[in-house]
Amino acid sequence: MDSSIRVDDKFRIVLIVTITSLWLMLATTNTRAHAQASDDISNSAAAASSPADWTQLLRDNMQRWNPYETVLGISNVGSLQLRWKSPIGGTGGSHPQPVVANGIMFFNSNDGNVYALNASTGARLWSYFDAFLGIDSPAVVNGVVYAGSYHFLYALNATTGTKLWSYNISDTDAVSSSPAVANGVVYFTTARGSLTALNAGTGAYMWSRGIGGGLSSPAVANGVVYISAAQSLFGSDTGLFALNASTGASLWHFAIVGGTVVVANGVVYFGSVDQNVYALSVSTGARLWSYNTGARVGSTPAVANGVVYIGADNGDVHALNANTGAKLWSYATGNQVYTSPAVGNGVVYATSGDHLYALNADTGTLLWSYLIGPDHSSPIIADGVVYVREADTGNGEGTLDAFSVGTDLFLRISPSATTVHQGDLLTYAFPVWNLGPGNADFEVLNTQVPAGTIFDYIRISGTPGLGTCTRPEYHGTGQIICHENSAMAPNTTWTVRLTVKVTAGAGSTITANAATMADTPDPNLANNTATASVKVQ
Repeated sequence: MDSSIRVDDKFRIVLIVTITSLWLMLATTNTRAHAQASDDISNSAAAASSPADWTQLLRDNMQRWNPYETVLGISNVGSLQLRWKSPIGGTGGSHPQPVVANGIMFFNSNDGNVYALNASTGARLWSYFDAFLGIDSPAVVNGVVYAGSYHFLYALNATTGTKLWSYNISDTDAVSSSPAVANGVVYFTTARGSLTALNAGTGAYMWSRGIGGGLSSPAVANGVVYISAAQSLFGSDTGLFALNASTGASLWHFAIVGGTVVVANGVVYFGSVDQNVYALSVSTGARLWSYNTGARVGSTPAVANGVVYIGADNGDVHALNANTGAKLWSYATGNQVYTSPAVGNGVVYATSGDHLYALNADTGTLLWSYLIGPDHSSPIIADGVVYVREADTGNGEGTLDAFSVGTDLFLRISPSATTVHQGDLLTYAFPVWNLGPGNADFEVLNTQVPAGTIFDYIRISGTPGLGTCTRPEYHGTGQIICHENSAMAPNTTWTVRLTVKVTAGAGSTITANAATMADTPDPNLANNTATASVKVQ
């Protein structure tokens, strides 16, 4: 341990594991680590999303690679543990992928609701109901949630769930894809075979184009929207279409049926029912290469650092050279891979059968796995947390699961003096270190005015969130609870300083106790409590 966080002998501080009694102090005031954080998170939802968020089916970069993920990696992903599991409404149906923006998770449920959850705790923030809500992933851009239903595309305030506008498709049509939002335009497909573009701010109609049946979710990159049609309607072509994103005009067509595409470095990548993975030129649609997986490919690829990752129905996750299509490795899960992988910081996350897997992106070596339900969504990775949606095997009711590596908080108490006199002001510093490896979300420091003293003032310093405290009145006594209201990165400190006035007489001993906790799992609670004693002369 770094010398800067060792207990200083000259203050005669002794760390004592009194977790049970100090945790009871929290329980008696009905306070949890995230109790104050929920409001703070939701109040910031309208702000621009963090680059590390996963705000759409394909993220805002229209890929399934999160280049901003830095917390989870090859060295620590093997320590992933369940952070929270939140039940979701509805039974049966599909299990679309959730999205995350500004500390809030959003998803469409089979019970007709769009839900917003605290991404740190799984606590429900709001819901919006439409009995015919679609079962695809929503998109969240600039504080607005876009979600489709049988008749409408909705724009909802991400903070409150209030409807901002809705677009009536028709009484006989339905949104059939996850919306894609790019450059102020929201794109979506309909069950009757159309691709429609609306102004994302107002819902005003821009253009619509009939494509065909069985449409994929759209992907938008560099002024082009890509869409695949699996069925011919009234003589229409099937295959992949590239359209001008501003007008809907056709740019090129590739006559192979595939799924949702991703675009990276001037190349369009997608999997197909004909068992192949394809790479096409974005300019012309010309085939650059194809790779036969030996089974149907319903998975959307992830492209990261020159490698294409994709699953196939035979249970294999493949890694291919993005320039040539040459196989680099494959991992056999033993079950169908119908979902799409996510990649971040050297790790590939994939679901298959009844497991969530983490694989080494360079070698395909299994780093970690976790048992989940057999019906599940594609995973996503954002800010050191892996999220997946699963169905319970018993009744079909699902859960949203969040996994993180946890973090080790270390608390000490440093009094400003080792001996004091009656009437003196005495200041206690309560530094909380995050020893890592993950972020520590919404820390709480719980202490009280020590017996033999009365409250004078309190202040907070450290990470940008700083925080707020509930405290006694001036010259009062009682409990003090401080919330950090943000997230501490590994190897950072958050400090609360409490100043009290000594009322005890000579010969007394003043003892301060404190405990800390966070929403993030902490495997080493022995570091979370501290005690310091001062002699009155």
